[in-house]
Amino acid sequence: MRSREIVDETFRPETRGPTGKEIATRSDIPVRQWRYENRVHPGTEAEHVTRVPYCPRCSEEGLDEEAYAYLLRLYLGDGYIGAISKGVSYLSIACCDTWPGLIEECEKAMARVFPKSVFKVHREGCTEVKATSKHWPCVFPQHGPGRKHERRIVLEPWQRRIVDEQTEPFVRGLIHSDGSRLTNRVRKKLPDGGVRVYEYPRYQFVNVSSDIAGLFTHALDRLDIAWRAHVSRREPRHRNAHIVSISRKDAVARMDTFVGPKY
Repeated sequence: MRSREIVDETFRPETRGPTGKEIATRSDIPVRQWRYENRVHPGTEAEHVTRVPYCPRCSEEGLDEEAYAYLLRLYLGDGYIGAISKGVSYLSIACCDTWPGLIEECEKAMARVFPKSVFKVHREGCTEVKATSKHWPCVFPQHGPGRKHERRIVLEPWQRRIVDEQTEPFVRGLIHSDGSRLTNRVRKKLPDGGVRVYEYPRYQFVNVSSDIAGLFTHALDRLDIAWRAHVSRREPRHRNAHIVSISRKDAVARMDTFVGPKY
C-alpha cells in the first residue's frame, strides 16, 4: 500500500520532477509498470470506482422485480446472451419493427433491470435491443448452448418467486413476445340455408417449447384465467408448436386489464 504522495509523484511529468528511474530507486516502485499497465491515474480514480462491475443479483440492491418479470419473458421468447470477450456478455432481445412501442418498452425494462447503457441495432424487419455486462448469465441462468426449445427451461427458486409475485407483468411479456389478441370468426349454417358469422376476441400464445408454454399456463392458473391448449400438427408455420388460447369472455376481459394492445 503506497501513500497518495508517492502515487501522485509517479504520474508527475518528468520535466516537472525526478525521472522515473530516480523515483524507482528511491521508493522501490516499478514506475513504468504503474504508469502504463495496471495503475489507475489519480485524475480518473473516482471514475474508475464508479465502474466497478455491478450485478443486480449479486449486490444488496436487488432486482426491479416488476421489470424483471417482463424482461424474463422477452428473453425466453426472443432473446439470447452472446459472448464478446474476456467474460463480457451481451443480452439481445429481437423486437419486430411492426410494434415500435414494444421496442421502447423493452428498452425501458432492460434499463430498469440493469442500469447499463442500452442500445439498438437495426436489422431487416426487426430491431435488437442490447446491453453488455459480465453478469447477464447471473440474471438469466437459463442461458446455455443450443436452442431453448431443444433443452429444458426451468426457473430457479428466486425466479419462480418473482414470477409468482409479479405474474401480470410476466404474462404481459409472454403475450408481447409470442402472443397476440385477435378476433375469432365462426361461420354457422342456419336451418334456412343461410350462414351466420359469430365474432369474439381471444388471446393466443404460441411457442415450440413445452417448458415455456408450461410457464405461461402456470401463470394463467395463478391469475384464475381459463385457457385451452393443444399442439398444432397441420399448420406449417406452427407445426409441433404448443398453442394456448384464451377465449372465454370473462378471461379475455381479465387479460385486457393488464396486457393491453400491441402498438
